[in-house]
This record gives sequence, structure tokens and C-alpha cells, in this order.
Amino acid sequence: MTGAIIVLVLRIAMAAVLYVFVGWAFYALWRDLNQQSQTLASYKIPPLMLKIQGEDEIQPHYFSIPELIIGRDPHCDFHIQDDTVSARHSRLSYHHHQWWIEDMHSTNGTYLNQERLTTPTVMITGDELRCGHVTLTVVVGEDDQD
Repeated sequence: MTGAIIVLVLRIAMAAVLYVFVGWAFYALWRDLNQQSQTLASYKIPPLMLKIQGEDEIQPHYFSIPELIIGRDPHCDFHIQDDTVSARHSRLSYHHHQWWIEDMHSTNGTYLNQERLTTPTVMITGDELRCGHVTLTVVVGEDDQD
């Protein structure tokens, strides 16, 4: 009889240890998922606003994607209908917590603040971006889509 009681107590103890282990494993998974979600939330891309200068009637364009292409091709993310703009003129991309611009071997060149781009360059709010004869104003981080 005492042997049966000992076996019963050992079974109950093993079941308790198993439930504690499973509970600890779920807690560790939950904690890791929360930490990863907070890390991913910190990588949120700041919105980018582009506005064609001199055209007050045209609404500014807001982007929150990590990469966009400016060009005359209708499939570009920011389509500009101007003969001085190449089909795929410039690429804007967000990496290393900054917005970067690079020329995509356009015919008339890409200019950032009146300087022709030869390498990818960081953009900030207030920069003037020129593709062909079209000048754009850049605003980073303000999401004002009223």
C-alpha cells in the first residue's frame, strides 16, 4: 500500500514539474515575441512627402514604403509627366534610419540642392530634388495627409 502511495505522489510531482516547464516555455516565447515586436516597431519608416514646386494646385504625395522610383514611366511610384525626366530617373530608399536618393543613370541627371548626384546621398527635410527640369521639395517625417 505504501508503495502505491509513493508512486502516486511521484506521478503528481512529475505532472506538476511538467506543467511548470510548459508554463515557463510559453512565458519565454511570449516575452521573446513582445521584444521582437517592439524592435520591429522601432524600425517604422518615417513618411516622405514630395511636392512639385510651382504647382500649388497639385496635392503633395506621401510615401511610407521603403523604396520608391521617380520617373516618367506610369509604373513608377512617383510618376512625373515631363520629357526631361527619364523613364526610371531616381530611386529613393530608406535604410540605416535615413532616406537616401540615387540617380538611376538618367539622361538629364538628378540634383540634390543644385549638386549633381554621383553616389547615393542622404536626404533631409527642406532639400530640393531636381529630376530633369522638375524640382521637388522633400519633407521627411511629417504625415499630414488631411
